[in-house]
Amino acid sequence: MKREDKDTLAQYINKLEMIRMSSNVRAYETEAEQSAEIEFCKNDVLRCINRYFPHYATSVSASFQINFAGKILNDKTIKAFAEWGRGLAKSVWCDVILPFWLWTNDEAHYMVLVGQTEDRAKQLLADLQAEFEANPQIIKDFGEQKLEGNWEMGKFRTKGCKKRGLRPMIGRARGLGQEVRGLRIGSQRPDLCVVDDIETRQIGRNPKRQDDYVKWIEGDLIPTMDGPIRRLLYANNRFADRMVQTLLQKKHPNWYISHVPAYHPISLLPVWSEKYPANYYQNLLTEIGLIALEEEYGQKPHKEGKIFKAAQMVFDKLPKLNHLKIIIGHWDIAYTDNEKSDYNAVRIWGLDKLNNFWFIKGFVKQAKMMEAVAYMCDVQLQLPSTVKIHWQFEAQFWNDEVQRTIKEVETQKNVTLYLRQVHTPKIKKYDRILEMYPYYQNNRIKHNEATENDKDSIRGREQLFDIEPGYNTKDDAPDADREAIRELEKHTSIGTSADGDGLVAGRMQHKHDRI
Repeated sequence: MKREDKDTLAQYINKLEMIRMSSNVRAYETEAEQSAEIEFCKNDVLRCINRYFPHYATSVSASFQINFAGKILNDKTIKAFAEWGRGLAKSVWCDVILPFWLWTNDEAHYMVLVGQTEDRAKQLLADLQAEFEANPQIIKDFGEQKLEGNWEMGKFRTKGCKKRGLRPMIGRARGLGQEVRGLRIGSQRPDLCVVDDIETRQIGRNPKRQDDYVKWIEGDLIPTMDGPIRRLLYANNRFADRMVQTLLQKKHPNWYISHVPAYHPISLLPVWSEKYPANYYQNLLTEIGLIALEEEYGQKPHKEGKIFKAAQMVFDKLPKLNHLKIIIGHWDIAYTDNEKSDYNAVRIWGLDKLNNFWFIKGFVKQAKMMEAVAYMCDVQLQLPSTVKIHWQFEAQFWNDEVQRTIKEVETQKNVTLYLRQVHTPKIKKYDRILEMYPYYQNNRIKHNEATENDKDSIRGREQLFDIEPGYNTKDDAPDADREAIRELEKHTSIGTSADGDGLVAGRMQHKHDRI
């Protein structure tokens, strides 16, 4: 036996032992009580978990998990995506709990589990197989299920339970793209296909492979099912914009998508609050950074950008603030603080003697106006006496509520910001933001190296990367950047340049600037 096979067998044996030790058998039920409880479990997935899978139920199940289970049971031909963030138990639900629950309801008889590779699929399928073999409560309620001669890694068949009117359960493991046509045992063909965690970043860099896998799922995997029951479950975190699952979702808008980030984007509070403490993702943010947190847990892919790119972001040591010609802080105002609202964006920029524009720091949050004003006050309180920030905001946002908020926070902080209103050019925001592109292209824009991993600064850069023709994403930070830089442009001078050619121009001229 190969070492890999020995290791796999050892893992399976350990799994069996864990299941035997963890499961609590209801030893003193009468037969009537047992039958009634089995019926209850068939209709209530939570009751099913508590009876058969206490070793998985280390915390109360979340509402999104229960709702997903109900959708699956009530639709015999559903094609459903458990698009849940990392740590939300999508594999446990799709590979173990739901297949078993469907089987007890006489709704699953032949399951094909597709993994990234066949070996990975065997490992995933082994979780359910081990439950059928070793779970004492399953054995007590449905009898011994291990069928000798039909029990190997990646390929098993249970005995079923005539007493409960349940046919055998067949399990097969397949790697992504492997032959699945003609899978049949007697007259029984697959009626449940589970695709679990098939996508890697390597596949994501190969659009042709992604397209081939889409065709394989549509043309091979799904058609291998035949009969009135044809369920497809697809468990995968959404960590990129273009994935096999996103391509399938676009082609089949009627397929069901359960999209659940692991945390609420504004508060970072866990959606599975029964399992994770309130500060879990806040601490994780500190450990792994915003980009990894959002991709793996928040299901918000990090974009490279079609116009503005990460390679254009130059990070360097910030000059001393009192060595900068002038510093501008521009506030792009948002009135509300819900998940769909605009961002309050405060972006602080400076101009150096070589006419480079320096992003110093910023605030980019779906927050109340009061938080943005408090941020500006705190920044001003920390400034040395030799440094002045000229604060500004767009005149179109001015109203009584903005005025009241500014005065209230200034009074609380004992600070006067001297915020002034500025008027923005009457051209499209996309065109305004694009005016910064030559500066990025010519390395005229520098970023304070201290902001490279700062959450708000990353958010601002991501909004910039989203800018492209026809975009419909948030643009508050890049819009604030443009207006701060527009003010700095007034202070650029001809005759000083980084390369000494004496040809540094002032601000770019546009039709609306000409006399």
